[in-house]
Amino acid sequence: MDAMDGGAQRSGLQDPPGPGSAEQEGVPGEWDGGEGPPEVKRSQPLFIHSSSRQLEEEPRASSLPSIPNPFPELCSPSNSPILSSPALGQGPPREGTSHVVKVFGEDGACRSLEVSAGTTARQLCETLVRRTRALQDHSWALVELHQHLALERCLEDHESVVEVQSSWPPGADSRFVFRKNFAKYELFKSNASFFPEVMVSSCLEANKSMAHSELIQNFLNSGSCPEVQGFLQLREAGRKVWKRFYFSLRRSGLYYSTKGTSKDPRHLQYFADLTESNIYYVTQGKKHYGTPTEFGFCIKPSKVRSGVKGLKLLCSEDEQSRSCWMAAFRLFKYGMQLYRNYQQAQARLSQPPWIGPTPLRSVSDNALVAMDFSGCTGRVIENPSEVLTVALEEAQAWRKKTTHRYSLPAACQSSPLSAAIHRTQPWFHGRISREDTQQLIGRQGLVDGVFLVRESQRNPKGFVLSLCHLQRVKHYLILPSEEEGRLYFTMDDGQTRFADLIQLVEFHQINRGILPCKLRHYCTCVAL
Repeated sequence: MDAMDGGAQRSGLQDPPGPGSAEQEGVPGEWDGGEGPPEVKRSQPLFIHSSSRQLEEEPRASSLPSIPNPFPELCSPSNSPILSSPALGQGPPREGTSHVVKVFGEDGACRSLEVSAGTTARQLCETLVRRTRALQDHSWALVELHQHLALERCLEDHESVVEVQSSWPPGADSRFVFRKNFAKYELFKSNASFFPEVMVSSCLEANKSMAHSELIQNFLNSGSCPEVQGFLQLREAGRKVWKRFYFSLRRSGLYYSTKGTSKDPRHLQYFADLTESNIYYVTQGKKHYGTPTEFGFCIKPSKVRSGVKGLKLLCSEDEQSRSCWMAAFRLFKYGMQLYRNYQQAQARLSQPPWIGPTPLRSVSDNALVAMDFSGCTGRVIENPSEVLTVALEEAQAWRKKTTHRYSLPAACQSSPLSAAIHRTQPWFHGRISREDTQQLIGRQGLVDGVFLVRESQRNPKGFVLSLCHLQRVKHYLILPSEEEGRLYFTMDDGQTRFADLIQLVEFHQINRGILPCKLRHYCTCVAL
């Protein structure tokens, strides 16, 4: 640093030496204080010390009035939105500057937001949740969608929204979509289902003393990725031919075997650098790329801005295999950062819904006790078992009141309120087709318990409960029936009856009933 500083002081305001500069032989670069100033040649620039410049400018500034610069942005490239645009090759977005980001909803509506350069995907999602007054949870996500390539991916919570947007080519049909993604952190909750034993067999062989679920959990807790292997269909570069290869994801990268399932280093071919690439789902693979199945995905290098050239297209045999590869790629690229994102999301769920510091508890809050007001005077309940019994009885009383509120009176079984009360619920989607239902659930995450209720297309008076289980969407018909002047709904030919659809959904959120799993997450679309 000392040598560099000294060089800077010696050079003053000099330009770097080059051909024809004042540093050539016989031409002094600085005035050494001799007799008279150095000879000025017409082809040579005159170098002036900063001290002498200041001496000349001070009297000049005192004699002339101060004239404001009408175009300061042209003289200050760092503050100019034109000269400092990232699209012109000036590097990443500058901190402190504001940028406009357009976000689309699933209904096609758009909202423009002004954000700073360091705004993350999680921060933008929280802003949209507040503005749309949606229910706050960690399943809201920002999806990067390239419609012209039929590619999409969910941004990680820590990713910079402005950096991702600046990587898009000018004029491309790319956008951000705000929607639910229940599968975002499901790999940390149901790790055994995301990493089947057949795809992590090499890790199990190396750690025979550990169970499958315990081994995967150790990998996730350490932020590392297990070695994954399996068959994938690969599209050859520049051709529309797909070939089946045995792929292996190792610590050094992604490889495929040129000789069957051989893991010999002589037969392994390096395929892609995942650290400098992004992984996308292929949404319409058969239409755009002629994929053998609908379970395609793509490795897109960061340097590839537009066009199909440079994309590495792959296709798995089923959804479970694709989910395993996608989860492994995320762990390989982000490692411990992905696990920290999950921990922070869990911590946000336990925080109070208010904004700002946590309010202090009052003395009366700290002194709350269970009371019994069944007699003439109230008494404090000191027995813990009695406290629990009273709480259960009160909950049962509320349950009866709720059931009575939802039940329909015998004289007005066709009440307009009872016939339309389910339309106010976020899980009801009206008249959407079976295909649109499967696409909606697929976009919001093929996780056990994701559901919605819709009107039946075949039965005009019936409804359909669409539920995801084992990464497949199943549909259950809900039929209305009437007995003794009372209307009820059932899915099992009247064995279990419900006063309305709300009661049916609430029951199956607590009890599995005839369903393969409980109702956990409802598909919802918010208006931006």
